[in-house]
Amino acid sequence: MHQARIADLIAAVQAMPVADGIAAYQGWIAAQREDPLLYAAAFNLAVLLEREGRHEEAAEAFRLAAQRNPAFLPPFISLGLAHERRGEAVQALEHWSYVANTLKAVTREGIALRASALKQMARYQEDLGAFAEAEEGLRQVLEIDPAQRDVLQRWISLRQRRCAWPLLEAPSGMTAAGLLRDAAPLTLANMSDDPMLLLAHASACARREAPAPAEFSVTDDFSAQFQRPGRRRIGYLSSDLRDHAIGHLTADLFRHHDREAFEIFVYDCGIAREDATKARIRASVEHWRDIIAVDDDAALRMIRDDGIDILVDVNGHTRGSRMGLLARRPAPVIVNWLGFAGTMGSPFHHYILADAAIIPPGAERFYSEAVRRLPCYQPNDRHRVVNATPARAALGLPEDAFVFCCFNGMQKITRYVFDRWMAILRATPGSVLWLIRGGPEAEQTLRGAAAAQGVDPARLIFAPPLRNADHVARYGAADLFLDTWPYGAHTTASDCLWMGTPIVTVPGQSFASRVCGSLVKAAGLGDFVCRNWDEYERRAIALAADPAPLAEARARLMAGRMTSVLFDTEGFVRAMEALFRDMWQDATAGRLPRPDLTNLDAYLEIGAAFPIDGAAPSDLPTMMARWRKALARRDAFSPLAPDRRLWPGGNHQAEVA
Repeated sequence: MHQARIADLIAAVQAMPVADGIAAYQGWIAAQREDPLLYAAAFNLAVLLEREGRHEEAAEAFRLAAQRNPAFLPPFISLGLAHERRGEAVQALEHWSYVANTLKAVTREGIALRASALKQMARYQEDLGAFAEAEEGLRQVLEIDPAQRDVLQRWISLRQRRCAWPLLEAPSGMTAAGLLRDAAPLTLANMSDDPMLLLAHASACARREAPAPAEFSVTDDFSAQFQRPGRRRIGYLSSDLRDHAIGHLTADLFRHHDREAFEIFVYDCGIAREDATKARIRASVEHWRDIIAVDDDAALRMIRDDGIDILVDVNGHTRGSRMGLLARRPAPVIVNWLGFAGTMGSPFHHYILADAAIIPPGAERFYSEAVRRLPCYQPNDRHRVVNATPARAALGLPEDAFVFCCFNGMQKITRYVFDRWMAILRATPGSVLWLIRGGPEAEQTLRGAAAAQGVDPARLIFAPPLRNADHVARYGAADLFLDTWPYGAHTTASDCLWMGTPIVTVPGQSFASRVCGSLVKAAGLGDFVCRNWDEYERRAIALAADPAPLAEARARLMAGRMTSVLFDTEGFVRAMEALFRDMWQDATAGRLPRPDLTNLDAYLEIGAAFPIDGAAPSDLPTMMARWRKALARRDAFSPLAPDRRLWPGGNHQAEVA
């Protein structure tokens, strides 16, 4: 009887408008206060109230459902979210813990609810900086369901941010190779500088994130745009043109475009929050399109209606990207630039912008896009606001010590580089290493690792986060910046060089590992780019012992602020515009490059088995020999099609044995 009544109510509400459904549930609950199934009506009422944005009323209905049936667990997850919205961390975590600890039975519904509660807890713990607890929760979720790629990517990212070496300690039922295949592209770039592996991995990510769209038509063409006279229309698609590293780099770029030759559009797909950087960029472009809440269908129509000739993807494989939109070819030419330090591996990005230091001649085979080079691939802002550098004491630094600095994120610190840093500190008594704060767990890990290598943990000093004008200012208090590998300093390097602090770096083989060397060279300090890690270590030790060369380098940097390639924003824009003209000639002449994705699935399968977690840097010939040997073994088992990278086809077993 009760079941019939509640079932009839649910069926009736499903056919009603939401407001009427809410009234129906409220009326039923008021009349049936003793009904044993009232919890179900209260829960359904809460769901409808949430849908209407009536969060406080929904929380009361969820609370009623939980009180009437504590064994019915979905309301507890929602109540946790309600407490989170109020900033009540303890109560939120208590509700999710109740669900996770209650569900011991192995049922499909129980497993799903437990995983949901653990994910909510981990997300909130991560926001609170409790990385170890969040990591453990995500590990449990992966052991419940290893196929949750978003969970896996967060789990590895947390291990990187905690400096939890080795990184790929696979949860039960998983393998290191499987973790690597499903990792986020930025995560892998922080672990390996093997350019072939990074290309294969990026391509797999592009296939997953942006499969062939059902709406894509081979008959789509842009012939009308090819014939249109007047200015070329350039679109920039980005989620980061705001108070973000990308926004800071590009803040002064857009105003320098030649308005007689180019019409500039920005498509903002970021977050709906205003700040001074976003306002500055918006004021410097002719057309600002907010597509934050716009779906791909509407965004596609907008870009097509605007007649964009060249669309510059300033996200790539990063958070906030609109890969599904790009897969539908909203413009005749699509360019990968700046947001993601590497190849996209996609079938719809035609070009990648780099420079000769980042992608040297001969390295084009590691990129799916056609490579086009600028004098230096990164723009900068000569008009940035930077405050005065505080005294060392105010920054928590010893006044007379030699200060080595690295303000790269914790995820970029690998065991190999940290060991080199400790060797430098042991050889330079009294010096300190100034790092950016990464949370108490990461700091404890690094201090413990320092002590294990005979270095006083107190010599590691951690700087708190500051707003950009103050953050950049404090670089002036450091003597020498030590770069990381395989993902080096990018925006961080430009900030450091702007403040006149020299950097020592060792270019690796990947895009991300070579950017810092490019920037140091473009700033006029090419002699600080080291050939290998032994030279890096010797150079840092020598500079700490005799700081005269540092003073000369600092003077060079300060004198070159207005003359060096790195900070010549107007020259950068002119060079970029020249490339845009060449790309448009390619498009109108039918010469647009077609990405070559041959064998990349096989390359990923092979490369995922290579031991990269904690591996030392390798030179390119050694890397390529390993690849060719593995490819020959694979081809002997199952023939591979020839490609233009490392496998020309035929029997090459003898030459790689």
